[in-house]
Amino acid sequence: MSNPFFDHPILNSPYEIPTRHWELDEHGQPTQRTLDSRRRAEFLTPIPKPKKRKKSATQVEIVFDEGKGLSTKDQEYDQTSIINEVRGYVNTWRALPSPAQWQVTPETARLLQHWRHHPFSNIRPFFCQVEAVETAIWLTEVAPSSAHGKRILELLSSANKDANPELMRLALKLATGAGKTTVMAMLIAWQTINAVRRPGSKQFTRGFLVCAPGLTIKDRLRVLQPNDPDSYYANRELVPNDMLEDINRAKIVVTNYHAFKLREVIDISKGGRQLLQGRGGAELNTRETEGQMIQRVMPDLMGMKNILVINDEAHHCYRAKPKDDDDEELKGDEKKEAEKNNEAARLWISGLEAINRKLGLARVIDLSATPFFLRGSGYAEGTLFPWTMSDFSLMDAIECGIVKLPRVPVAENIPGDELPVFRDLWENIRGDMPKKGRGQGDELDPLKLPTRLQTALQALYGHYEKTFQLWEAKNIKVPPCFIIVCQNTAISKLVYDYISGFHRKNGDGTTTLENGRLALFRNFDETTGNPLARPNTLLIDSEQLEAGDALDDNFRSMAADEIERFRRDIVERTRDAHAGDNITDQELLREVMNTVGKAGQLGGSIRCVVSVSMLTEGWDANTVTHVLGVRAFGTQLLCEQVIGRALRRQSYQLNEEGLFNTEYADVFGIPFDFTAKPVIAPPQPPRDTVQVKAVRPDRDALEIRFPRVEGYRAELPEERLTADFNDDSILELSPDLVGPSITRNSGIIGEGVDMSLEHLGDMRPSSLVFHLTQRLLYTKWRDPGEEPKLYLFGQLKRITKEWLDTCLVCKGETYPALLMYQGLADMACNRITAAITRQFLGERPIKALLDPYNPAGSTAHVRFNTSREDRWDTSGPPPKNQVNWVILDSDWEGEFCRVAESHPKVIAYTKNHNLGLEVPYRFGSEIRKYIPDFIVKVDDGHGPDNPLNLIVEIKGYRREDAKEKKSTMDTYWVPGVNHLGSFGRWAFAEFTEVYQIESDFKVKVAGKFDQMIATASADRAKENA
Repeated sequence: MSNPFFDHPILNSPYEIPTRHWELDEHGQPTQRTLDSRRRAEFLTPIPKPKKRKKSATQVEIVFDEGKGLSTKDQEYDQTSIINEVRGYVNTWRALPSPAQWQVTPETARLLQHWRHHPFSNIRPFFCQVEAVETAIWLTEVAPSSAHGKRILELLSSANKDANPELMRLALKLATGAGKTTVMAMLIAWQTINAVRRPGSKQFTRGFLVCAPGLTIKDRLRVLQPNDPDSYYANRELVPNDMLEDINRAKIVVTNYHAFKLREVIDISKGGRQLLQGRGGAELNTRETEGQMIQRVMPDLMGMKNILVINDEAHHCYRAKPKDDDDEELKGDEKKEAEKNNEAARLWISGLEAINRKLGLARVIDLSATPFFLRGSGYAEGTLFPWTMSDFSLMDAIECGIVKLPRVPVAENIPGDELPVFRDLWENIRGDMPKKGRGQGDELDPLKLPTRLQTALQALYGHYEKTFQLWEAKNIKVPPCFIIVCQNTAISKLVYDYISGFHRKNGDGTTTLENGRLALFRNFDETTGNPLARPNTLLIDSEQLEAGDALDDNFRSMAADEIERFRRDIVERTRDAHAGDNITDQELLREVMNTVGKAGQLGGSIRCVVSVSMLTEGWDANTVTHVLGVRAFGTQLLCEQVIGRALRRQSYQLNEEGLFNTEYADVFGIPFDFTAKPVIAPPQPPRDTVQVKAVRPDRDALEIRFPRVEGYRAELPEERLTADFNDDSILELSPDLVGPSITRNSGIIGEGVDMSLEHLGDMRPSSLVFHLTQRLLYTKWRDPGEEPKLYLFGQLKRITKEWLDTCLVCKGETYPALLMYQGLADMACNRITAAITRQFLGERPIKALLDPYNPAGSTAHVRFNTSREDRWDTSGPPPKNQVNWVILDSDWEGEFCRVAESHPKVIAYTKNHNLGLEVPYRFGSEIRKYIPDFIVKVDDGHGPDNPLNLIVEIKGYRREDAKEKKSTMDTYWVPGVNHLGSFGRWAFAEFTEVYQIESDFKVKVAGKFDQMIATASADRAKENA
């Protein structure tokens, strides 16, 4: 029996507000029914008592006392989250049609319109990302001016007074994989642009402290810096071009909370300390002061007020409640983990409180998939932070297709009757697992792992092997990744040795190799027994990072090319030529981790990662297909954090229904509620993702620069006007352009009638000439704020009549009177004006107006990821494209690339894909942006230092829109850019009739290419003569 939850789980577009959700029962299992509404947020949330209360309200109060330190005399808990109320207010506010009603600054309104409606060239922001930022904006700019908004702000303030008395925090809950980094960039952009343009406002700031829980996330967050090569503001188009300059004024410090720990300022031995302290003297304080710590962590923000803090993975940051007598007593590993969590949380929040005392913090915005209190915090484990105001849960993300769907497969080849899949594996094996830390006590034997654990490993590995073979058959350049998360370092070492191989010590002092039990994960050669130069399996834990013993010298020497690439990347990021000279093992190990699943880089060949806790957050490889949990999972919080490492999608392309296709992650040993039902899971073919980028510095000689034109200025004579009409001046009125010209209308009975445009044939030609001339005079021959130049009416009327007589073609029962439509009239005016401009090109040059903020574009700036399978490798030989791949939209583009690379006159070429070459032109009454197909740099006989830059458009059937584009290129863009003189010589060519080519495809393309270059070269020569 099919289960629609698993067969068709994706219900909503990632870019629209969710309108449907799967119904779950009280156990979190799907009922196979969909509900036509958005899923409600439901949590156990601490609600502080208001100081002033009405007596009538006391009759309906319910206080939950669960004996877990959750309820106290001063605090009660309500299961109805305030999130749903805030969500309703934000929905109502979002639906307001006019920006004037939004009650936000014009800068905020512009950003909101940009995020909601801009035609992004790559991935546009998801609805959940925009909603999270909208919530922060609503609370900051809108809520203070309404009664219900003030009440929400009072609740938020009250929640903070109880839990964070010195700070004002706001938490935004976003599922793992939903893109919290993008939300951070949007928040920074909103605050910075408003602060720069409204320097007196206390609501906004351009100073930001971004806190991360570790170095992995800290390094990933560098994209928040405006000057980073991969900066999100420009690369992901999160900020309109004219506002990018404002972003550069932001001061952003990205740090990990460990930096808040006060460091020793005097290096002194224990004996020296006792000597200086003296017998019975006060303890010697040799640590830095809070002020010195702040100066070290955030020197760029010193002297700034109103700093905004953004906490990533903010569930690590809280102030623990004092322990009550009836609190749960933790023991063993759970007690140690709770103590470690509380110490980290104390350090993090104490650091923020110190910064607040010294500099002043405007607000702390928390981002987390799981903003819940941890075990041992004094709150019931899994209690939502009461200052959470926005939620997009993992279920929401799955129903929108933003993340992979976690599922539990059933292997087919396990001998015996025992169930191989353990939903809660740890509960079945914990008694047989070692409790010691690594390197303590007796030597443990990896081959003595509990039978059930070995069965689970083999079962999941069997499915991984099929997936691995499928990826190889599809020529994916990286292997799928298998993650194993362990309880402690001793277990991680045992599992690592079991699957990858180890040397057993013999009684006589020699060693014997025991190769790994999972063949694809072995780190030793099967024939010689020697260690592989590049290991298949990686062991990650805190001790290794401290000791730096994870990578041997052999691996470093064999991976010299990749290490050099990492060094060059560091130089590019820091702009310091010596920054990559000394890479420590720890940095190298982190780089291996961060590049798992990235072909040609340090971690590209890693198939399996065995971890203690490092992978619970911040690690975002999208090649993870299998996860095995070998540890306790006390709550859904930890389940979601660990599974989250496998949930990042590979492809972000929509299908025909406007939804994402379902991608899967196979999970064992993690008791995640809604995937408890085992499912037969055939391996899914993956999508290979590549990074398209400029190859620098190796191909810098192939760089193509181009101007970013945003308009044109033509100064035409007024004493005598003539026009140069050509093929592009012809306007063809047809049903394709104007709509059906004959429509049959019929009732259910009775006679039918033809509705046609025949009556338009009665309009007098002189009336049409007058109307069109008037439109031409008022729209094309009048400067803003000036009166129309009525003395030109006679000349324009003569030219308009000539155009109507020679260039207007009516087909399919259409009539000239259709030019009374304003859009069609403007189309005619554009053609007439272009013909007049063309007549005077030699006498009155066109001026191209460049973007003042970003006047030039270049192939050197291309960098984006894609999973599109049709692409052309530009490596040659010899290479003629600075960009490593051309993304193909059809077969003829691939043939075009082949001919371009083999043609002797072509110096360089590139496809205009995410390149940024846009040509403004008018189509009827509207301004549009035309994106040509290719730029080809041609040697046309003027020497290598003076090539011809040829913009190429490939066209089959030419509609009216194509004529406007060509006319704009020939009449305005090319003459205007050539007049500038600073971008070389330019020409435009159309590559037509390609769609009709069949048997002689290659010959025809090559022939057309030769003809195109010859024609363009001849045209340029004529103009220069």
